[in-house]
Amino acid sequence: MMTTTSIRAPRHEHVNWWLTALVAVLSLTILVPLYFTIVTAFKTPQELAESAFALPRHWTLANFRTAWQMTSFPRRLLTSAVVTVGAVVLTILTNSLVAYAVARNMHRRWVKGLYYYFIAAMFVPFPIIMLPVVKETATLGLDNEVGLILLYTVFGLSFNIMLYTSFLRSMPIEIEESASIDGASRWRVFWRIIFPLLSPMNATVGILTCVWAWNDFLLPLVILTDPGTQTLPLAQYVFQGRFNTNYTVAFASYLLAMAPMIIVYIFCQRWIISGVMRGSAK
Repeated sequence: MMTTTSIRAPRHEHVNWWLTALVAVLSLTILVPLYFTIVTAFKTPQELAESAFALPRHWTLANFRTAWQMTSFPRRLLTSAVVTVGAVVLTILTNSLVAYAVARNMHRRWVKGLYYYFIAAMFVPFPIIMLPVVKETATLGLDNEVGLILLYTVFGLSFNIMLYTSFLRSMPIEIEESASIDGASRWRVFWRIIFPLLSPMNATVGILTCVWAWNDFLLPLVILTDPGTQTLPLAQYVFQGRFNTNYTVAFASYLLAMAPMIIVYIFCQRWIISGVMRGSAK
């Protein structure tokens, strides 16, 4: 008896050309300005005036040397690094702890009200509270890097609590109950069990806080009163002249400011992507 097997022809995957075209256009919106920034940073002002998008005839690092000196780059880099690292570490430690307390007591009416109070803070524009914040930090003597780190931690609290709380509520509470039966205190349960399990969300919150603190311009502008404590975005403001701008040196300075974040991403991309994907899976 002969048996016939039906052989299915391989299906050709349908290509969504509209989506492909959209991705290509969106990619160009990033690649074209990046290309313009790179070629401008290696040009002389005369070459830039002749052609904006042409490659430099003579590649030179003179613009980078000038930007390095004009912005006091090593000092500004150190300030930005201290503020960014401090904000990331303090945000992860404190925001995760607050979110854990809220998530595990959501059945209480006043805790639920507190949660919605934190969420409502996301809808308050910073310019509305900018003047009171500036006055308060100056009165308390926090118009420096320490005050800036505290403000990044506080202003990111509402959004981070929303992320942490949704993640924590998906975790089984039986893990904590088992540890409590074995005699572990609430603090030990959090730091020994819950906090390690929050690694995916810690990575997500850390990335968002790092990018925000490193690239932010407005908050350091209104908080920092000592010109010697300027961050990199503030130091680059020196190139914005009233009547003219040295674009070649300015663009070289922008590349210098971008370089640390690019280096961090290159070496940490495995953990960054893994943390985001695991956090979204939860």
